[in-house]
Amino acid sequence: MEWLPGAVALVTGAGSGIGAAVTRRFVAEGARVVAFDRSADRLEALRVELGDRIAVHCGDVRSFADNERATQTALERFGALDVFVGNAGIWDAKRRLSDLSADELSAGFDEVFAVNVRGYLLGAKATAPALARARGAMIFTLSTSSYYVGGGGPVYVAAKHAALGVVRALAHELAPEIRVNGVAPSGTPTNMADAPSLAAPAADVAGGERPAPGGRASNLLDVEVRPEDHAGSYVLLASKHARIITGTVIHSDGGRGVMGAARREGGDV
Repeated sequence: MEWLPGAVALVTGAGSGIGAAVTRRFVAEGARVVAFDRSADRLEALRVELGDRIAVHCGDVRSFADNERATQTALERFGALDVFVGNAGIWDAKRRLSDLSADELSAGFDEVFAVNVRGYLLGAKATAPALARARGAMIFTLSTSSYYVGGGGPVYVAAKHAALGVVRALAHELAPEIRVNGVAPSGTPTNMADAPSLAAPAADVAGGERPAPGGRASNLLDVEVRPEDHAGSYVLLASKHARIITGTVIHSDGGRGVMGAARREGGDV
């Protein structure tokens, strides 16, 4: 039985990683999806894979006009909008405060917060009228870094804590018409980009590559975490089964939140 029959969703950062996994799962559960990403190539690959169940919008979540156009795409193509998934994000390459110049810190803060916080708020602003008419839902990708340290540097951790504040504030403000919740994954292998001004030199990364997050040592369940592992949480929060859930965060983290700091390894989403 499909959990999202007839629903229309808008997913940012839909071209890869968790966003792509959520898009595929929503379609499998009966939804139609506007996939919003900055990469035209990734969007085209997704369109070929999923066909007319999705529409694609290439744009920048930092732009209110692009968020408005993505919303309009949903209304024109599918006639409504029931769910907004704010998912696009960038990382701070786990750069420490002590290792950053003042200029790097200032630029990196602006870059990370522009995508990870402002992008969420602009998406919420653009989609709220349509979601209110549908008595729909907003779902934001948070992180274990919304609660704990270790998954990024201070800029990323601060931005993810701020995103948790977005969930709580909007849940209060937009009720009763719109439910607002979050999903907080643990470290997951994705191709999330580093903020340009904070990207670590290749020489600073073992073997010239960033160690892959989400390994067995990073969670209590001894599993290799994949983007698809998180998609079910978004399906639940988007569905009518969650009609009394708002202001809540599902911790899709393999128990990482109750682990000792010594076992927390790898990057974070």
